[in-house]
Amino acid sequence: MSVRNAAKRFTSIVAAASLSLALLISTGSAVADAGFRQWVASFRATAVRSGVSGAVYDRAFEGISDADPVVLEKARYQPEFTAPAWDYFDNRVHDQSVAVGKQMARKWKPWLDRIEARYGVDRHILLAIWSMESNYGEILKRDDVMRNVVRSLATLGYADSRRSKFARTQLIAALKILQRGDIDKSHLSGSWAGAMGHTQFIPTSYQAYAVDMDGDGKRDIWNSIPDALATAANLLRKNGWQAGKTWGYEVSLPNGKKFPAGSKSLSQWQALGVTRVNGKPFRNSAEKATLKVPGGRGGPAFLMVKNFSVIKRYNNADKYAVAVGLLADEIAGHGGLVQDWKRPFTKLSFEERQELQQRLSQYGYYDGKFDGKIGEGSRAAIMAFQAKAGLTQDGHPSMEVLKWLRQN
Repeated sequence: MSVRNAAKRFTSIVAAASLSLALLISTGSAVADAGFRQWVASFRATAVRSGVSGAVYDRAFEGISDADPVVLEKARYQPEFTAPAWDYFDNRVHDQSVAVGKQMARKWKPWLDRIEARYGVDRHILLAIWSMESNYGEILKRDDVMRNVVRSLATLGYADSRRSKFARTQLIAALKILQRGDIDKSHLSGSWAGAMGHTQFIPTSYQAYAVDMDGDGKRDIWNSIPDALATAANLLRKNGWQAGKTWGYEVSLPNGKKFPAGSKSLSQWQALGVTRVNGKPFRNSAEKATLKVPGGRGGPAFLMVKNFSVIKRYNNADKYAVAVGLLADEIAGHGGLVQDWKRPFTKLSFEERQELQQRLSQYGYYDGKFDGKIGEGSRAAIMAFQAKAGLTQDGHPSMEVLKWLRQN
């Protein structure tokens, strides 16, 4: 099972919140807390039968007397907005993520040298995953995001009948992490759904792939960057990463031509008129590749080779794997896309997106962080401003909107 993909599958089921969760919200805190405490007490026997010592279980739940309301809220809420390709990539592959990636490549070069030598995984892919998963660890510093993993998983195991089996399995795995001594209870933090550390591993995936790269006797993906990056590299290697090979090629497609589905050799694609956008030859013409157009024929096109599917073992989504590959290429200095995403507006730089959020905040439309990431809060603020200014209410983070804000 992949790392974030298992958690992603878990969090994606939101159209119908479970009946037990709804009852928990509505019955009042006293009854809910009593029910949660009873669940924790009864689950102890299950954990012990699974190899968790009673003493470890009791220590793990010290001070935890109620379900986490933030976890319940996030389990119930999912945004209805479906991100188009440009929105997804603009929030993840931008000048800031590239610049910080290059800084981290220099800072951690000795360790990246060792990790790359041991696992054969391109360092820039690992840096891109680190960026995608935790913004190079910045997310781990946010108390509004990080939760107690034991409490989170117990909350979900108790309250979400649709996914209780998954949550209970992850809870037992988390307790075994504590039992092994890789991390103590106070530092066993993660996302609301239980993804942990710099590279966001769910507990069972941590058990399968975690590595003690720095040699301190602990597999600490929360505090040790070498351990976190080596753990990601270990997952990719064990799932078939091909050392020294790319993840894919940006290509140019003949106008109006339709292509058959399926995998073909790069030479076969070339015979069909598909060529690299930079004019260079494919590295291995016999290698099999699959055509992908994440934003439709109007945007960039790619021929994906084996390592692309390996990246998807981390998160089974084409957009995720494309973003990792594109970000890795830019961190490595290979340049960005030749054919950019087709947007219905003029794109902003990362700093301009931050300025957009700041100006929206000054006018009272936005109360979130100035992080340059355009999510539901930013889009709602943009639409509110557009309505006030008499503009089309599309919520796009455009240069046109920023200019209006600057002028007013």
